[in-house]
Amino acid sequence: MRWTIHGERIIYDSPWVTLALTDVEIPGLERFEHHVVRMPHPAAGVVVHDPDRGLLLLWRHRFITDRWGWEIPAGRVEPDEDIREAARREVLEETGWSIGPPEPLFTYRPTNGISDQAFHVFLASGATHVGEPSDPSESEKVEWLPVEQVREEILAGRMPDGFSLTAITYALAFGRL
Repeated sequence: MRWTIHGERIIYDSPWVTLALTDVEIPGLERFEHHVVRMPHPAAGVVVHDPDRGLLLLWRHRFITDRWGWEIPAGRVEPDEDIREAARREVLEETGWSIGPPEPLFTYRPTNGISDQAFHVFLASGATHVGEPSDPSESEKVEWLPVEQVREEILAGRMPDGFSLTAITYALAFGRL
């Protein structure tokens, strides 16, 4: 059944996130206010794979969850930026490696019950090292991990980031790695 939207009231707004209360009604049932997180910009992430090296990953700490883990290079798509170019830019900024045109894998909405956030996932075959990451605050280290080791890291709980976990398990499940 399709819910009816009667309006929306902004609680908080910034260039990064908007929190709203949306007046909704379930057909034949109740009308109520539902919290909605609006993300004005999608995110793009890349599974960078090289048959000889494995996957290019970042080891980083996330203060919100106070967890360390492996992540794919990813980040916000800037206003008026092409999503593929954003994906390439994020890989270069975060890792110091340059990729060719990334291949789109899929787009998904990780928390569509409360947020309109969109994640665009790409695959890149190989990369060329061009220097140090331009944003060293992104990670503790950047490494190529063999695919079998990535599987072990996932099983050990060392990839708690949903974007990365979804992207890599998709690529593994559909024979893209």
